[in-house]
This record gives sequence, structure tokens and C-alpha cells, in this order.
Amino acid sequence: MSYAMAAGLQAAVYQRLVQDVALSALVGGAIHDAVPPGRVPPLYVMLGPEEVRARGDGSAGGAWHRFTVTVVSESGGFQEAKAVAGAVSDALVGAELSLTRGRVSSLNFLRARARRETGGQARRIELTFQARVDDGA
Repeated sequence: MSYAMAAGLQAAVYQRLVQDVALSALVGGAIHDAVPPGRVPPLYVMLGPEEVRARGDGSAGGAWHRFTVTVVSESGGFQEAKAVAGAVSDALVGAELSLTRGRVSSLNFLRARARRETGGQARRIELTFQARVDDGA
């Protein structure tokens, strides 16, 4: 097992999201790797935490990467955030991602958590995905 493919996976996920036409129609360029500096847009997508476990098969190293993509909306209800979360899920599930090292052999949706925050004025949906990454190095 190696953590060496984590940065490549993150870059590939980010590229897949920013290049997705349906997602871009909903959030424009508001897809970030961290909370945006300055004034935060009223609707954005942010890459989040990651957890990695070894998963080699004896012939090659590999890892399971569980990562979170978060949708934040200042809209009064969940409808806007859910539409964006659906587009994120559509863009990632089963996507063929190109990595600088290794390959993604599966990418699946695991779960989502929708909640109110900031005194009920914002909506947050945290989507958790799992990718199996095999090391070809």
C-alpha cells in the first residue's frame, strides 16, 4: 500500500468536477479544494477529508480512498443543494479518471449527510465516495 496516489486522485476528481457541464451550469466555477478566500460564494462545492486504507491483492499495491465532496448553499431550503449534490454524484460515480500514477478501478457513492448550519441559514450536504486505486508503478 502506498499513499503516493492520493494527490493524483484528488487532482483527477477536481478536474472531473470542474469539467462537468451539468455541474458547471449549477455552480459555475465555484468548485474549490478548500473554503474560498474572501467573500464565500452563496453556492459552492468543496473537496473535503479523505481516509485511505491498504488494499493490495498480492500482485500489486492498492488502496481504498474514501473522500468527501461538500456542497454548501445559502438558499432557504435544500432543493438547490440537492440538485448540485446530484450533479456531483452523476459526475463521479463510475467515472474513468486519469491519474499520474496508478489507475482507478472503481469509484462509487457511499453515503450523504444533509444538514442545516450557521443558525439554519445555510445548507450543507457531505457526499462520501469510495475509490479503489491500484498502483501500477
